[in-house]
Formats: sequence, C-alpha cells, structure tokens
Amino acid sequence: MDLQLLVGLGNPGPRYADTRHNVGFMVLERLARAGGASFRNQGRLHGLLAEVGQGEKRLRLLMPQTFMNDSGRSIRAALDWFRLEPAQMLVLVDDMDLPLGRLRVRAAGGAGGHNGLRSTIAHLGSESFARLRIGIGAPGETPEERRARTVSHVLGKFSAADRPVLETVLEEVEAGIDLIRRLGLEKAANRLNSFRADPPPS
Repeated sequence: MDLQLLVGLGNPGPRYADTRHNVGFMVLERLARAGGASFRNQGRLHGLLAEVGQGEKRLRLLMPQTFMNDSGRSIRAALDWFRLEPAQMLVLVDDMDLPLGRLRVRAAGGAGGHNGLRSTIAHLGSESFARLRIGIGAPGETPEERRARTVSHVLGKFSAADRPVLETVLEEVEAGIDLIRRLGLEKAANRLNSFRADPPPS
C-alpha cells in the first residue's frame, strides 16, 4: 500500500479533546509528536495538517475541522489538493461495535453506522478506502440502552481505568501504521486484527 495520507476522524476544539469520538485525532497527535511535526490550519483543506518524514517516506496527517458528520468534505479536498487516490489513504475511526482494546483493519466497507465514514463515502462516491477501526466499547448491552447513551458515550472522555489500555492501543496503532507502510495492508491486518489489550478487572 502506497500510504500517503493518514486521516484521523474527530470533532474540532478543546470541548471535544480526548473524547472517545476523537481517538483518531489522538493517534495523529502522537505521530506528529514522535516525528517532531506540528499541525497547521489549512483553510483549503478544511482541516489541520502535519507532515512527518521526508521524500518518499513523507506521510501527511489530516485532522478534519468540519465536525464528524461532514468529515468527507475535508478528506475530498485533501485528496484533490495532493492529487492522491483513495487507495493511498487510511482513515482512523472510533468503533462502538469493538470493545476497547481491539482493532479492525479493512480495505473497504460500509459506514457501519458511523457518521464520519458515512460522510467520507458520500464525498468520495465509493466505499473503497482503507480504514482502521479503534474499539471504544458500547455504552450498554441492549439496542435500547445503546441508542439512549450513544451521544454521551462517544462525546465522553476515557475513564482513568481505561487509560492504560488506551495507551497500549495507541502504541499498537502507531506500530501498525509503520507495518502497513513497510509490508502492506494485508500483512499488517494479520497482526492488528488479532491484537487484544484487556482492560483491568473491575
């Protein structure tokens, strides 16, 4: 996979910092720190952009500032501006259907009820782009509980008890992105999809 653009999905502004919905932003902030890069606002991209690496190893990190439900507008603008294909992009997204501590990589697929992915699919006119789903767990056992608590769950912050697991997950995602760039999506998926970081016993 010729990975050139890494997109983290989330909501802009300090109010939403460190919320479960912004776990994609957390990964990019971590990568930027490790690469000594800083994010700058790019109006034409409707987002914040940082670049890590040089030459052929350069990787662009995009955090859309459009709010989650309109993420696709920023992604479409970035692909057009850098003349990239969706196949050169990986989207990092939170997933309530996966427990915290689990990851799922897919080369393509539907929105799975996620508004950020739904917007991206709409703006690209295609489901053919890679995504790495980062588990944040469900807010209830039954569909009724989940529906009632979804907004407060995704816009809530990780608990102190969740933090060690989250840190392990973010480390694995960082390693996984390096693996995708070196070995390709399929081989990296073997490792990432079998990864498991168990929360501490309650």
